[in-house]
Amino acid sequence: MKQKKSAGSCETCMYYEYDEEYESYLCDRNMDEDDYVRLMMDDHYSCPYYRNGDEYLVVRKQM
Repeated sequence: MKQKKSAGSCETCMYYEYDEEYESYLCDRNMDEDDYVRLMMDDHYSCPYYRNGDEYLVVRKQM
């Protein structure tokens, strides 16, 4: 399957974690197979589990 890069990509998601057993990054959420296929195939579909992994987002809003 092809990989796509978007503004809400997995690299910035808080659930995208490194797994030492597989030696690669994986999604830590139990995603439904239908959601996964839709995410990979449809350019306009956004991941329902995506959460911004920026820990300093709240701090910047307070400044």
